[in-house]
Amino acid sequence: MNKIGAANDSSAAETALDELAGSGGGFDLQDIVGQFTGSGGDLASKAASWLGDGGNESISPTQIQDAIGGDKIEAFAAKLGIGREEASSGLSQILPDLIDKSSKGGSLLDSVGGASGLAGLASKFFK
Repeated sequence: MNKIGAANDSSAAETALDELAGSGGGFDLQDIVGQFTGSGGDLASKAASWLGDGGNESISPTQIQDAIGGDKIEAFAAKLGIGREEASSGLSQILPDLIDKSSKGGSLLDSVGGASGLAGLASKFFK
């Protein structure tokens, strides 16, 4: 079980993810993918692998903090009652799969359903 899921119930994870990825958190999944692809180099390559139909490249917790922003990771962690490092580690484990499952052929799917759909999908990874 993912450490984030072990420490918290799925509704807490869903609420935190909704705020992190939704309008309350100031960015959405499309924004985070754009941050990775717009940066070029290694992060763009990682994002392309998640969006594509092949294997997913891994990402480090430090790269997650750099891409998303330490303040957003800190708020996410506080909502779950975990440390910043644990939150970054958990996100580095689930974000590639989450984007992979929310995309097809290199593009994000419209069918994810916005912030609430994303939070529902992501909460499955936190269980």
